[in-house]
Amino acid sequence: MNTSKYFFQTFLVVVISALSFLAFKTFLPKKLFPEQTIPSKNVVVDSLLLEAIADHNEDAVEDSIPASIPEKVITYTVDNGIKFPSETFEAYTGNQYLTTFFEKLFQLETKKEGNVRIAYFGDSMTDGDLIVKDFRTYLQEKFGGQGVGLVNITSESASSRSSITHEFSKNWKTQSYLKVKRPSKPFGVNGHVFFANDTANVAWVRYKANNTRFASELNKPTLFYGNSSNKEGRIKYIIGTDTLSKKLSPNALVNTLVLSEGSLKNLKVNFKKADSIPIYGFNFDDGKGVHVDNFSNRGNSGLPIGSFDVATMRAFHAKLDYDLIVLQYGANVLNYGTLDYSWYEKRMAKVVAHLQECFPGVSVLVVSTADKSTKYDMEMKTDSAVVPLNTSQKRYAIKSQASFVNLYTLMGGDGSMVQWVEQEPSRANKDYTHFNHRGAKEAAHLVFTQLNQGYEAYKILRQKRKIPQKPLKKDSVFTKNDSVYEN
Repeated sequence: MNTSKYFFQTFLVVVISALSFLAFKTFLPKKLFPEQTIPSKNVVVDSLLLEAIADHNEDAVEDSIPASIPEKVITYTVDNGIKFPSETFEAYTGNQYLTTFFEKLFQLETKKEGNVRIAYFGDSMTDGDLIVKDFRTYLQEKFGGQGVGLVNITSESASSRSSITHEFSKNWKTQSYLKVKRPSKPFGVNGHVFFANDTANVAWVRYKANNTRFASELNKPTLFYGNSSNKEGRIKYIIGTDTLSKKLSPNALVNTLVLSEGSLKNLKVNFKKADSIPIYGFNFDDGKGVHVDNFSNRGNSGLPIGSFDVATMRAFHAKLDYDLIVLQYGANVLNYGTLDYSWYEKRMAKVVAHLQECFPGVSVLVVSTADKSTKYDMEMKTDSAVVPLNTSQKRYAIKSQASFVNLYTLMGGDGSMVQWVEQEPSRANKDYTHFNHRGAKEAAHLVFTQLNQGYEAYKILRQKRKIPQKPLKKDSVFTKNDSVYEN
């Protein structure tokens, strides 16, 4: 074999291939292999999103709505003596709709009374307690509070969660609102329900406190579980040198069982004869200050929240008393080559209305999609769907009387994800979608800062507010005029 001839032929093929690619490059689409070039195991999709997209494609007229919220000035009405200044659509925050939440914070800060609870719903951006962990820390640093809040029985992100060590047996049956339309028992507030249906082997779960600021202990561990005809279920666990056994009483829609009034460093719980009893998770908090529950689900578009059972959620609300619900979605909604998100706007407005029915009196905060980069003309740039989705998220927030944090703008706007990935030290992963731990902390600070700015503005307005005084009651005993007058 002539080696030099073979080398020359191979080289010629490579050169011709390269020239051919350059020649045909102009005919290729600008958005080349948009999502598959850098795969991410965290990008999956819930079934309701797929159905919504299919419905939209089949009937675009019915499932689309016009720009129902015109891009103009948003004005507010006085609420309990408080009225925030008008805002433009572009700079919308909706702090006016957080006045009830701000008042709770004020009472907590000034009188050290009560507590404040936040449910933080999200997708893979908050997976493993990313963003939420630091958001929780910022709030507890200012207002007090200990504990990580409500934690699932099983979790796909347990191994990556740094705020608590979480392990569980493999024989748990898990139903998620991302995959199941009709669960055998209602979903919990975390969007899951768990069953220890394996009668041959004990199902167990273990939690261990890490060296996390404001969560270095398992504060007042409390089991949440649902209704069942099974009255034989028990749990068994160890505290110190004592082995304890407690009976489950699944009589109400949502039941609680306090395992310890104090704090523990670690906890392993065995479930015995508990089949058919819906188990929801364990709560860890000290009952003071601020507590933030992380309800993240990879692949969640936000739409599955609309499947919550109202009665069950109100039962959770009676136990936990939520003051604020945060909705952070978008990463899984950007992947379908559309710039029309009117269908998403319409459906998420219904989701928020449903949440307001489930949790009466709760305030809602919508956190927009972050920036995401896609390859265009061989260069990473902001995905063309980011701004349209961001706009639709803002519109449904306004329509729903919810507050809004524009995370895309706060992190730098157009092209910012490229900077977060490529600058040293990096703040985001090479998928140009998800933050790393450093970026998650910064994102949490951006959300907290805007929320805190709104709260500080509320305190100023509160101080200046004019509350109508009640008319003075006349004394029931009248004094007669003196009959002797001085000249």
